[in-house]
Amino acid sequence: MKLSKFGVAIAFSALTALTISGCGSTATTTPGAGGSGAAPASDTSGAGAPSSSEMSGSEMSGSEMSGSDMSSSDMSSSAESGGGSSGSAGASDTGGAGSSAAAGGPSKVMADAKGGKLTVGIKFDQPGLGLKNPDGSFSGFDVEVAKYVAKQLGVQESGVTFVETKSAEREDKIAKGEVDYIAATYSITDTRKKKVNFAGPYFVAHQDLLVKADNTDITGPDAMNGKILCSVTGSTPAQKVKEKYAKDVALQEFGTYSECVAQLKSGTVDAVTTDDVILAGFAAQDPGQFKLVGKGFSDENYGIGLKLGDSAGTDAINAAIKKMISEGAWKAALEKTVGPSGYKVPHPPSIP
Repeated sequence: MKLSKFGVAIAFSALTALTISGCGSTATTTPGAGGSGAAPASDTSGAGAPSSSEMSGSEMSGSEMSGSDMSSSDMSSSAESGGGSSGSAGASDTGGAGSSAAAGGPSKVMADAKGGKLTVGIKFDQPGLGLKNPDGSFSGFDVEVAKYVAKQLGVQESGVTFVETKSAEREDKIAKGEVDYIAATYSITDTRKKKVNFAGPYFVAHQDLLVKADNTDITGPDAMNGKILCSVTGSTPAQKVKEKYAKDVALQEFGTYSECVAQLKSGTVDAVTTDDVILAGFAAQDPGQFKLVGKGFSDENYGIGLKLGDSAGTDAINAAIKKMISEGAWKAALEKTVGPSGYKVPHPPSIP
């Protein structure tokens, strides 16, 4: 009975040591009491054999657990790697989206044209170019160009909505998506090209001065010192005269050219400056009241403005303008709209 208890004690001690070892702790040997220590050691060894196998199984389990841990680590690493990859892909996608955004994203012009509707910005007060008539219809060279382009994009005249676009509003209307494109005596400049895309040019005008028909002292831009010169807000001609030709000229701005012409008629201003083709239209509208000085002093390339980065829309509009010129519709439109003012129809521009 005592031996049995001693054996149990030995077995318990061995199991305890094995359990501790299996848990990864450092196993410690508890020395037996007196001379009987050898027997327990032998017994422990003997008892340890099966336990060793169990321990080995336990270690294997530990290894499996370690493998599981590694697997977990791998999964974590994989998740992180996947996340990184996804992040990288995301970054790449974002970069792509960024490029697309920088490029203007999907073409508004082409998408709207596919739906059979286009909204086009024009001037409402420029005779011969963009004019809203008393009956609500529209006429002028810009109007004819805008309609021709729309037709080439697959949109009939009935699907085109014209909206008034004053000079100071053009970039804003394009940026806000209020118009698909603008054909409104819109000069192509480096500053504007940072905000919008331009197709064209579809016409080249020259800056000039409009004065009263009986005026004899204003013979060119350098004769404007001490005079009052009118132009519109958001346009650059008057400032150009002041910077390059007549530093002492007084500048007066209004929202539209028709307001400037009214001020010229009343004697409030001495001259109106903008592109010759615009001024010719106003002169023709009031025969005998005004005249052009006739000394063009700059080249103004008229383009069709559309959303910044819209390459597809720009290419399609350029193709339409080229076709309008090549088949004679461009010249016919000018003769019909600007010709009656006495303005000499120029040669068509070359388009990139």
